[in-house]
Formats: sequence, C-alpha cells, structure tokens
Amino acid sequence: MQPLLYRELVPWYQLLDPREDHADEVAAYQAAFERANPEARTLLELGAGAGNNASHLKQRYRCTLSEPSREMQALSLAQNPDCEHLAGDMRTVRFERTFDLVLVHDAIMYMTDEAQLRAAIETAFVHTREGGAAVFAPDVLRENFRESTDVHAGGSGARSLRCLEWVWDPDPGDSSFVVEYAFLLREGGEVQAIHDRHVEGMFTTETWLRLFASVGFRAETFTRPIDDRSVDTVFLCRR
Repeated sequence: MQPLLYRELVPWYQLLDPREDHADEVAAYQAAFERANPEARTLLELGAGAGNNASHLKQRYRCTLSEPSREMQALSLAQNPDCEHLAGDMRTVRFERTFDLVLVHDAIMYMTDEAQLRAAIETAFVHTREGGAAVFAPDVLRENFRESTDVHAGGSGARSLRCLEWVWDPDPGDSSFVVEYAFLLREGGEVQAIHDRHVEGMFTTETWLRLFASVGFRAETFTRPIDDRSVDTVFLCRR
C-alpha cells in the first residue's frame, strides 16, 4: 500500500514539495548528464512523482515519465502536458526501448532490501542505451544517516499546510528506516490532523557501487545541493 502522501493527500502535495525547490538539484543532475553524454536528447525518469524534476529537465531533454501512482501522475500531467507519461513500478517495468539518460530520484528510497534495489537498478540499466548514463539520487546513505526532525509549511489560497517530519531508525540492524509525517491541513476554517508513515531503504555506498557493477554500470559519485548550506552524495552511472 502506497503512503497517504501519494494517494489521499495528493491534492496537498505541491504545498509540501513545490517545483521551484528542485531547480538547484536538477541543475546538478543536468551537469552530470552533460559530462557523461553531451549529445543526449531523451530521458526516462523512473518514479517521476508529480513531475517536478521534469518541469526543469524538459527544457533540455525529451522526457518520458514513469510513475505507479495514478494520483501523482495526474499532478505531473497537469504541469507537464508536453511530456510522455507511462505507468510502471521501477522494480519490474519494461518499455522495450532505451533512452539516452535515466533519472531515478527519491522514489528509489522505497526499495527496502537489496533484492528490490538491484531490481530497480537493473530496470534503469536495461532502459539506458549503450553510451548513455543514469543518475540515482537517494535521500540518505547508511554512513551519513542521522535521526532528524524538520518542519514544512506551505499555503495557496484558502489552503495551508504545516508538517512535522521525523526521520528515525527503529532497527539499526536492518536496511530500512522510517519517516513519520504529522500533517495539519487547513482549508477555510477547518483543520484536520493526519499521520503518514513511510518505510524507506538505507544502504552503504559500498552496497550501491556493488549493485551498480553487478548489472553492468560503471558508477561514480557526485554532489548535489540539498539546501543553501549543504550538499550530499548521489551517483552517476555510465553504460
């Protein structure tokens, strides 16, 4: 079952994650793609969600967006009507064609064991043409995981959102952690409180590199900005 954020709470999604917040990190992905394949024209995003990355990348590439949530895909269609949209789970989907580039953003976090992670990596590999490249952008690596809390706020018209995000690890011995979201959603004069739990995967850099190599990718790391003060590590893979 998908988390509420990708089902019932989709009408509130852009208040939590506006497209403009993706501009700096997308610039880092595009720079990595340009280094790997400056002639690239086509891009597949697996787990494209609301299409926030594509809203920037489509200025440079012809984007095909794959997403399992119909509700999330509807958001993407609204802001990216000029992009091709396909349904599919990144662990299993096969489109019987290849692309110059593949992007796997934070949807990769829902791969909670090595078998699922390898399946998603293999999907990216089989859709990347010879000489092409893929970027994988996990939110966290095992070696830099820290329990944390954050507060989000957004509003538009009569709607306002406040959200407490709590990242924690109930079992440090396994390959997953938990992100708890406590939402206060105000529409007009009414406020509702909703809790949404996301179980996500967490792997070491060594595990990522080993799995990339196992499917045939040649991988390296690069940094992306995550706010005005800090960066984290993501992966560029060449085929």
